[in-house]
Amino acid sequence: MAIAQHDLEYYFDTAHELAERVAAQADQIDSERQIPAELAGQMADTGFFRLLLPKSLGGAQLDHPDFLRILEIFAAADGSTGWCINQNNVHSTNSLRMTLETAQEIYSEDRAVVTNGPPDSTVKAVPCDGGYRLTGRWNFSSGISHATWVAARALIVRPGEALAPGFGQEGHRIMLMPKKDVDFVDFWPVHGLRGTASFSFEVDDHFVPENRTYDPAGPMREDGPVYGIPTTLLFASGFSTVGLGIAKASLGTAMKLAESKVPGRASRLLRDESTTQRIIGEAEAVWHSAKAFLREAHASVWDSAAAKIPLTTEQRVKLRLAATFGIQKAKEVVEMSYALCGSSAILDTNPIQRQFQDIHVVSQHIQGRPTHFETAGQFFMGMEPEGNF
Repeated sequence: MAIAQHDLEYYFDTAHELAERVAAQADQIDSERQIPAELAGQMADTGFFRLLLPKSLGGAQLDHPDFLRILEIFAAADGSTGWCINQNNVHSTNSLRMTLETAQEIYSEDRAVVTNGPPDSTVKAVPCDGGYRLTGRWNFSSGISHATWVAARALIVRPGEALAPGFGQEGHRIMLMPKKDVDFVDFWPVHGLRGTASFSFEVDDHFVPENRTYDPAGPMREDGPVYGIPTTLLFASGFSTVGLGIAKASLGTAMKLAESKVPGRASRLLRDESTTQRIIGEAEAVWHSAKAFLREAHASVWDSAAAKIPLTTEQRVKLRLAATFGIQKAKEVVEMSYALCGSSAILDTNPIQRQFQDIHVVSQHIQGRPTHFETAGQFFMGMEPEGNF
């Protein structure tokens, strides 16, 4: 059964319905370190891992601003689920860098999801007749529990050559393998975003045919606004949206608690305290300002991409800046919500505990690193900006 393509209203309505199920299973997702198979299957069957996949491959090919709105719905329900939706959907845009034959092979399966993860220092791909012999381990492969294929970045090493350090584009290719062909490694001992199933996988001298590889910096086979935006900016704006979704949910958690909690040595509800009202007001201002900056920077990039106008350095730097700012301010909002909950915040039964842990993992990710502020500072001071933007 092929996945049907729908209008935008369908995706928003279904996103709200699925998000309710996600929220109801958030504790299970966290404790089991993965989206339950039945729920992940429902998400796949309704097209939520094909939102950015081109229509030519059976995807929805949504406009990216609409994708971010849907993403926020899921992230507010559960940070781990939101993270997987962004990671797996953004990575699907690489289907246009694959050979058409391989892309069709992968995405002809209704529940197809390709996951990826950064390589460790042991990874190498040695050229051989018809392809490569691949060895190594890849970590942080978000969504691998519901994935059907894996994409493994590897340094091309000629026979007899020594491995060289580095994670740049030059000298690397992406190797595509069915998940059943790799060895699963149960390594994800974390506090925060536990439900992303960001486990590891490894192979040893595994043959990968040439037609199942692609250049990570190669051209796209098709046009389309979302495919004209650098992948790193798609990831950045998406993960910032995940952070803001978690932050909004944390405010809801704190306000709900304030309606019933009478703090120790107090005689009235937490919601009636002027300090509570001030903190909520400040947190809302922080959240809305961060989201507005992200929307503004993203809208500029999207408008240019839709008009097929090359992005300027300023546009790219501003979106990177807004995405990092959004993550950092989302963390600030969650910390305000956490503090407002008082001693109730430390209980596993309080959703704020999971939200607190999730946002601190998001902020530790490369997309949230404060070093991106340095890149922006260099640009605004008239210097040549350094960094990935």
